Amino acid sequence: QVQVVESGGGLVQPGGSLRLSCAASGSDFSIYAMGWYRQAPGKQRELVARVTRVGSTIYADSVKGRFTISRDNAKKTVYLQMNSLKPEDTAVYFCNAALPLGNGDYSARAWGQGTQVTVSS
Repeated sequence: QVQVVESGGGLVQPGGSLRLSCAASGSDFSIYAMGWYRQAPGKQRELVARVTRVGSTIYADSVKGRFTISRDNAKKTVYLQMNSLKPEDTAVYFCNAALPLGNGDYSARAWGQGTQVTVSS
């Protein structure tokens, strides 16, 4: 069983950068696809980026070219480097560990408590 804890959120000005971290505990971290989601007030939670257990990545169109997801299996940690931040990136960011179902879908196994990212001048 895996548990995840996010860190690294905060207040940043438009155009700035932040790096979020998600530390996992438990065994077999490397078998999980790791994802970052976000939820803004009044909106549904959305996938921001995912990195599979073999290192393939996907991004939401709104963050392509600005955000980079990466994982360090030795440290059991996944990162989200966020550059050129915009006010519309303001949200609570959640880390997720999931297992692939084989049809392109994933089954969530753990969610973090979330970390607030606020982009404002």
